[in-house]
Amino acid sequence: MNTETTSFDFHELMALFEALATPTALMGFAVLLGCLALSWLVVSAAFRKVQHRATSVLFGTHVVDGVLFPVLALGLAYIAKRALPAFGVSPAVFKLAIPVLLSLVMIRLTVRVLSAALPASKWVKLMERTVSWLAWGGSILWVTGILPLILDEFDAITWKMGGKEVSLGALIQGAFNAVIVLIVALWISSAIEARLLRGGTMDLSLRKIAANATRALFLFAGLLIALSAAGIDLTALGVLGGALGVGIGFGLQKLASNYVSGFVILAERSLRIGDMVKVDNFEGRISDINTRYTVIRALSGREAILPNEMLITQRVENMSLADPQVSLNTVVQVDYGTDLDRLMPLLAQATAAVPRVLATPAPSVLLSNFAADGLELTVYFWIADPENGQGGPRSDVNLAILRVLNEQGVGIPFPQRVLHQPAVLPPAGPVGA
Repeated sequence: MNTETTSFDFHELMALFEALATPTALMGFAVLLGCLALSWLVVSAAFRKVQHRATSVLFGTHVVDGVLFPVLALGLAYIAKRALPAFGVSPAVFKLAIPVLLSLVMIRLTVRVLSAALPASKWVKLMERTVSWLAWGGSILWVTGILPLILDEFDAITWKMGGKEVSLGALIQGAFNAVIVLIVALWISSAIEARLLRGGTMDLSLRKIAANATRALFLFAGLLIALSAAGIDLTALGVLGGALGVGIGFGLQKLASNYVSGFVILAERSLRIGDMVKVDNFEGRISDINTRYTVIRALSGREAILPNEMLITQRVENMSLADPQVSLNTVVQVDYGTDLDRLMPLLAQATAAVPRVLATPAPSVLLSNFAADGLELTVYFWIADPENGQGGPRSDVNLAILRVLNEQGVGIPFPQRVLHQPAVLPPAGPVGA
């Protein structure tokens, strides 16, 4: 950096402040306010008419916190900057407004896309602060004229990378372009994923695999474009791919197996979101199937995260694969001598009256055992919603059986034991007594 260039930039900055103090600058402020107002009116009208989610990237939760408002305002401001000199109005105001609006576009785009694509991530806030500081700092350097000087100094810093000379400025510019490309790719993939998951024309598991494949495809394509924009030769990826293959074959074998198993599960539809399953003595409902793991939520609220490879290689009991109906039973004993021909239809009728018990197949009562203390009856019944719990209907059936037994005067035998005590003989007297 030399003194002549610094003095020129200082005088240019002073000329900008002097232009802002002229009477025609007030016209520029008025035009800028008109651009902002027109942008707000257009986005507000679209906000009311277009259906969108609360996490919409374009609209956000309000009118001005989405991407569409600063983009439209930036476009109008650029047009006004070009048109004002023809009317004798100084565009100095827009030399300040355009960097600010451009920084706002970058912040809104990054934050909104990350919030929509990674809603549960703890890094969104950190990324928001980082992008905000970089964007506002860059706009300040741009307005003051320092940014070109810094970029020139970065371009002067070079080194050899292989057989090619690389400058620090080119790397920074490439990294910036790569971030923009990845953000746009993530935005498009998130929009397609949300539309697929909201659609009801196909099974949720198929929509899930389509969404995962779409995101992976867009991120892979975005990564290639970003690497090309950063000036990295893509032919070098052949060597990297070979090294990655060796790494997968050794250290990442389990990880790769889980990813492949996830796509197999989603493609075969052997396990679907919402199915009631039992894996490794853990029973619950499948709440989510990801490419690497599956989340199973028990009825008690506990969640198990199982690697997808386990669901492929181990035994899995799926109570909802072919038919969601589940058979349950309960056992009761009655006294010997009870009129079973009269009691058993009453028990079946009372069981069928329980709300969650299905009428078809109808409940049945069988004499299952001649127990030591009484006659053992087993009541079989079916439910269609095992994901809502099995203890509730079993308790309701037991209460219904108890009411029938009390109404009919049938007793439930207690454990009975017969004690045999040998007779005690009197002691023998002396011989000859």
